[in-house]
Amino acid sequence: MTEARDMSDSLLDRLGRFLARRLHSANPGYEPYTPSDPETLSRTLQPGDILLVEGNQKVSAAIKYLTQSTWSHSALFVGAALKPDDESGDDYPQLVEVNLGEGCVAVPLSKYTRFNTRICRPVGLTPDDRTAVVSYMVERLGVRYDMKNIFDMLRYFFPTPPVPVRWRRRMIAFGSGDPTRAICSSMIAQAFQSVRYPILPEVTRAPGRQRADSDYSRREILHIRHHSLFAPRDFDLSPYFKVIKPTLEYGFDYKQLEWGPRKANETVGETEISTPAD
Repeated sequence: MTEARDMSDSLLDRLGRFLARRLHSANPGYEPYTPSDPETLSRTLQPGDILLVEGNQKVSAAIKYLTQSTWSHSALFVGAALKPDDESGDDYPQLVEVNLGEGCVAVPLSKYTRFNTRICRPVGLTPDDRTAVVSYMVERLGVRYDMKNIFDMLRYFFPTPPVPVRWRRRMIAFGSGDPTRAICSSMIAQAFQSVRYPILPEVTRAPGRQRADSDYSRREILHIRHHSLFAPRDFDLSPYFKVIKPTLEYGFDYKQLEWGPRKANETVGETEISTPAD
């Protein structure tokens, strides 16, 4: 009986890893609008910042559809916490993330050179709490997730399931198994919860306070908070995280932009402008 169960577990493990590899295969034709420059990101990011990524994998398409968001992945910037003593270059692991099939891993910023990204910064986070959040993630490097919950992964092979909008987000909560926690941003959320830093707004009826106007919104927020099933979108929409754009951080002056020469018969808006070609 024990041998049979061990064989079954082994087969499930193999099937789980196979499904994870298939879900991580890239969709062809992805092109970023504004590719991320690792040097600029490294100069802009601060430890404790969250980097949101618009992925191009099969599982990315499903997450973006289910959460109605551009962002399908999130990683925490840990700065020089993992920099080797003998490392002279800049291409060392500076992000800690959780991937399906891999678990918690550290990767360099160059991994996302060819992706659209967004920086979300926790506002007012104290230096001690910032250190605690980074340490929380670093200490969990190597944590792996059980891939036996096959049904928990199969949903992501249907990137656009025909379900109403209000039910799509809850499809991420389906099963609530280890693969769910591996795909969603729950470990990063737990890192911030460990220092009692909020992500989603509190649900309250106190007069004069911001609150969700509809009963559905309040139920949805409570549902997500209760199960700790956070998605990358939650950091983007959170009222407690500031969106940081690297091009604006170091003095943007549109007057300094160098535009290419205008071509003959170039259309601007609804007007066709005829100019001599240079």
